[in-house]
Amino acid sequence: MQKIGVWNYYEALNKENYLLLNKNAGIGDDLLEPFCRLYSEGKDNNIDFMTLDLVDNFNDISAFIFFDFPNMKNKYVQKVFDLNTPKFLVIFESILIKPDNWDLKNHQHFSKVFTWNKDLVDNEKYFHLPLPQRIKNAECLQLPLKKKLCTLIAGNKSSRHPLELYSKRIEAIRYFENNHPNNFDLYGVGWNQINISNKYLKLILNKFSWLNLLSPTYKSYVGKVESKNKTLANYKFSICYENARDIPGYITEKIFDCFFAGCIPIYWGANDIAEYVPENCFIDKRNFDTYDSLYEFIESMSDKQYQEYLNNIIKFLNSDKILPFGSGNFCNVLINHSKGIAYNNGH
Repeated sequence: MQKIGVWNYYEALNKENYLLLNKNAGIGDDLLEPFCRLYSEGKDNNIDFMTLDLVDNFNDISAFIFFDFPNMKNKYVQKVFDLNTPKFLVIFESILIKPDNWDLKNHQHFSKVFTWNKDLVDNEKYFHLPLPQRIKNAECLQLPLKKKLCTLIAGNKSSRHPLELYSKRIEAIRYFENNHPNNFDLYGVGWNQINISNKYLKLILNKFSWLNLLSPTYKSYVGKVESKNKTLANYKFSICYENARDIPGYITEKIFDCFFAGCIPIYWGANDIAEYVPENCFIDKRNFDTYDSLYEFIESMSDKQYQEYLNNIIKFLNSDKILPFGSGNFCNVLINHSKGIAYNNGH
């Protein structure tokens, strides 16, 4: 059986094949399902994917796959980069979160790079691979399930990057709190803690719980969610902002979480979103100059118009247009390229 070593930049996910065996991560339902499927379908194709901590002999590995550019100080990573074995880089995070993902000098370490950014794709070294999602069948999404108007589910983060949308999430939260508090709920982590862009200082400050009394208060804050899907299903609309705007192809799980819950997303993020997702499936925040006009639009939407949005979402989820985002495509691409390595190396 061919062996492929894998490593995620978020190193807590790597221990003893964790990301390959556990579907759920702390920040989302089924967020790791594509990796679990990769592991399972790998077995079906005579490929054993394993995290680097489980590798007995690094010389037995046919190729290594890194999900986001790794910490080069990690002992396992250093072992890999001392070898001439083929290495793949799969880019998930945007320049806002992982600038080193987008430093082309770093790409020279890899024989292949997989990215959602079509501007880099040449099908020789760079290959298109959207951020993978678990695609669920959608048969019936109905209005009667909705109890409240609008929600926002996200962590409380900040950034000084000019494309960041964290501050725009806060603008939306404050608008609803100040104008329509009974029609909005906030969920997520960190909203009752001090939030600053320096992650090390933030970590230190939040060790002293009494300092959180000095943090801004959000009266719409309900708490963390046990299930994003079940929570979103209670709301007609969700503020669905990516962590950054105007980055082509950067479409994360956020909009899909809304779709699978039958919640209409108020989307702001990828400037080419309409190339991937039909415009009649979501509300484009860019079309509204003020939150007053946005609120008037969603609050006055008829049941018939709302159901039309849901029907459009169902059509999209059941169409071929969504397939590039599916975990099936994610697995097919990486397994086929891994097989190519094995063939060329004579494994």
